[in-house]
Amino acid sequence: MEVESEMRQSKFKRICVFCGSSQGKKSSYQDAAIELGKELVARNIDLVYGGGSIGLMGLVSQAVHNGGRHVIGVIPKTLMPRELTGETVGELKTVADMHQRKAEMARHSDAFIALPGGYGTLEELLEVITWAQLGIHDKPVGLLNVDGYYNSLLSFIDKAVEEGFVSPSARQIIVSAPSPKELVKKLEEYVPCHEGVASKSSWEMEQLGYPQNYGISR
Repeated sequence: MEVESEMRQSKFKRICVFCGSSQGKKSSYQDAAIELGKELVARNIDLVYGGGSIGLMGLVSQAVHNGGRHVIGVIPKTLMPRELTGETVGELKTVADMHQRKAEMARHSDAFIALPGGYGTLEELLEVITWAQLGIHDKPVGLLNVDGYYNSLLSFIDKAVEEGFVSPSARQIIVSAPSPKELVKKLEEYVPCHEGVASKSSWEMEQLGYPQNYGISR
């Protein structure tokens, strides 16, 4: 058992998971959220997420908490009545707005994973991809592509590469896999590929909710 534990020890301390406040219509989405939570626990990784207690957010956070790992939830005060029902788990940080929410989640995380979700999940996902493209951070970004949920998005990005709006190197920022175990393994093996648009030190981090002396990158 000790050998297996050492083999599954991750280089990540915390992973941020973007996901919906809805559960989705298919049980496979819910199963994937729980499975991802258990995979984080198995690798001794703590969770950073949007702070909600409902939908896929509630499932993944409960799975991590039940496994004995730390959970950090970050939620704007105005969303608390909508996304919090019943008892929350772990540590809950309240912020003023969505901008601060994303910055705080990024600050605490070593990597990002998007479960199936809607507009909010996509917005969070695309922002951290853009930050990686610009060289603001070098943390890996993963799509948990459950039952091909993100196939259309990946096809769109491939089209953007084909049409010259996204470079081939920037396309490599996105890591995807159908299962949590495979995805986390790919994230562990990820090698950053920046385009030299900007160096991390040249950005004023307070624009993302950081003090000037704080870098997003580890």
